[in-house]
Amino acid sequence: MRLDKWLWAARFYKTRRLAVEAIEKHQVSVNGDKAKPARMIKIGDTLVIEKAGETFVIIIDDLSEVRGPAPKAQLLYHETEESLAKRLADREMRKLVHTPKPDKAPDKKDRQLLRNMRHSYE
Repeated sequence: MRLDKWLWAARFYKTRRLAVEAIEKHQVSVNGDKAKPARMIKIGDTLVIEKAGETFVIIIDDLSEVRGPAPKAQLLYHETEESLAKRLADREMRKLVHTPKPDKAPDKKDRQLLRNMRHSYE
């Protein structure tokens, strides 16, 4: 089965075109190798998918030519324990790093300071 079609059927990408673009940008690898959209995959292959700042390491459990509902699509693969733990840890780190919004809008003095800082970097 073609890699781009499987990624679409497994609901990693909304359209096959998006799957093809991700593969061409080397955001998807098969068994540690760069892949092409027409690459034939089989059960047991390991895929590394980089999507939206997260990295999924999955193992193919089943093949499907058609795109079905999400619960059935999730049966086509399973994610490795290490990958899942790393993704969850990275997600928690991003929450901690997120800067909170300021309590108030900048006043005239603050705006001048911001403007001066921006101009000093140019």
